[in-house]
Amino acid sequence: MNAVKTIVLFGAVALGVACSSTLSGTKEEPRATSLKEAYADKFYMGAALNLNQIWEKDEAAVAVVLQQFNSIVAENCMKSMHVQPEEGRFYFRDADKFVEFGERNNMHIVGHTLVWHSQAPNWFFVDASGKDVSREVLIERMRNHIHTVVSRYKGRVHGWDVVNEAILDNGDYRNSKFYQIIGEDFIPLAFKFAQEADPDAELYYNDYSTAVPTKRAGIVRMVKKLQEAGVKIDGIGMQEHHGLYHPDVAEVEKTIVEFAALGTKVMVTEMDISVLPHGRANVGAEISDTTAYDEKLNPYTEGLPAKKMEELGNRYKAFFELYLKHQDKISRVTLWGVGDGDSWKNDWPIQGRTDYPLLFDREYQPKPFLQDLIDLASNSQKK
Repeated sequence: MNAVKTIVLFGAVALGVACSSTLSGTKEEPRATSLKEAYADKFYMGAALNLNQIWEKDEAAVAVVLQQFNSIVAENCMKSMHVQPEEGRFYFRDADKFVEFGERNNMHIVGHTLVWHSQAPNWFFVDASGKDVSREVLIERMRNHIHTVVSRYKGRVHGWDVVNEAILDNGDYRNSKFYQIIGEDFIPLAFKFAQEADPDAELYYNDYSTAVPTKRAGIVRMVKKLQEAGVKIDGIGMQEHHGLYHPDVAEVEKTIVEFAALGTKVMVTEMDISVLPHGRANVGAEISDTTAYDEKLNPYTEGLPAKKMEELGNRYKAFFELYLKHQDKISRVTLWGVGDGDSWKNDWPIQGRTDYPLLFDREYQPKPFLQDLIDLASNSQKK
């Protein structure tokens, strides 16, 4: 049986079980069988799509996306290094297909990301001789990039990650090229340019390790500055790249409450939970912070032991219980990938590992605890 048929069969069997109690004469309501169905009146359930999924080459993954999710974000194809690899030469073929996929399937569409230090093309910051450009030149390049990309999808992309990862764990501004050349003004300017290009689109700030108290405080200070300056910012994204033992759920709750107190929406934007050891104490999502391969740090190459799978399920349930508790503040929960084989965590912070961080395995079959997450939402409706 191929993967697509197996997924369809899973859905049919689950639906049959859900309906059986009704047919037998009991008063139990049908059991929800998908994330998007169970959480429909709470928040969007989303997934990040790679190119094989955007172009519908990976049929098994697409089947899961259509069955389980009602929001999508482009994992890579809207980043500036891909959209504008050379100055003035824009490549929109993949991004166009991503937006078309979302529209055709009536999904909430998120653009990711307009300004990010990590995957910006090298030309963006230098002149013909390789020297840093002036503040005025970089501002104009940023304006042109944002205006061109956002205006192309005006009225079609519902929200944009305008600025990504501009605050360090200690709460200071990241010393990126944007910051070095423009200063902290690059953030309000980016939001201003995005609003000019599409006044109706929602505009977000997105970052990882938001449960770190000093980083959380730095983000709050930055957002307050934007608001005091009259800059439109609609939401803050918590990336939620977690491990089995970090961060503390209580610190994540503090983040949700403090971000919401700013009057902005709060979003879980890039969720995954690594089951692997990291080899160091401070774990965030800084993609340049890598570690050499070590077999001891790759213990589950033949599959995830049942005990670890149970631990992963309990960890996911703890976070989803928290999101449900604060469903009045949270507008979206997005998984950073569809199946385990798609996940960036297989290659970060150590390349070539076998991780199991998502809700579906490498064959796009649901993890044993998926229905538990669905039932959490269904049960919360009955309280």
